[in-house]
Amino acid sequence: MRPSLSQKMIRWFIPLAALAAFAGWIYIAPPGILGKADAVGYAVCHRIDERSFHIGDRQLPLCARCSGTFTSAAIGLTFLAFTARKKSGMPDKKFYIPFALFFLAFGVDGGNSYLYLLKQTTGALQQIPNLYVPNNTLRLFTGTGMGMTMATFLFPAFNQTVWRDLDPAPVFEKWTHLFALIGILLAMDLLILTESPIMLYPIALIGPLGTLSLLTMIFAMLWLMLMKQDNSFVYFRELWLPLLAGFTLALLMILAIDLFRLQLTGTWGAFPL
Repeated sequence: MRPSLSQKMIRWFIPLAALAAFAGWIYIAPPGILGKADAVGYAVCHRIDERSFHIGDRQLPLCARCSGTFTSAAIGLTFLAFTARKKSGMPDKKFYIPFALFFLAFGVDGGNSYLYLLKQTTGALQQIPNLYVPNNTLRLFTGTGMGMTMATFLFPAFNQTVWRDLDPAPVFEKWTHLFALIGILLAMDLLILTESPIMLYPIALIGPLGTLSLLTMIFAMLWLMLMKQDNSFVYFRELWLPLLAGFTLALLMILAIDLFRLQLTGTWGAFPL
């Protein structure tokens, strides 16, 4: 079937919109490749200096928790792209307990850390004891578990939205696959904790790329549903337009948040405390 006039217009409009969004983001972002990574992190992370890892004196684009979250999400999505491909089933129910624990750990450590921050910066809530003194090691590990969980549930949801012929098999069927991914992410965390520049430079880029990947997939799913094109694709090469649309919307969201936060705070660094 020949594409309609509106479909032809969209095929031209999306690439032009992507170029415009990318150009606008490049224009406002700080210079250098790490500066561009900072501009992505700036949209999703508080970027508090003491809660981040550093390459020398330079803060990473994402804090310790967000570095763990979005780097593990990027690695998790890559892992599933090779091991699960078009599988659209959520993980088998036997895996829900570890994922629930990852989610709970993220919430508990995040809440405890935020309480500690409020006490430090405002003096409020001193009567509420902290469970423990928060630290970047726990932020990294709990963020990693959350990022893995996000990737594990987003990947099959994306497949459910995209493919015409669904593979109903769950993305995780065997414990060996889950433990393999956990082992990879644990090794990543241990290498990050060495704070070696050889490890931190790639993490400084992978984390923001993970952020863009998650947002691109989410917006691509929304685009397909709005365009009523869900469950209409057979080959990976057919996904270029919805993924480009998702990437464009992700960039526009990041650009809008960057401009708002920059106008509000006047700095590419952390929120003034």
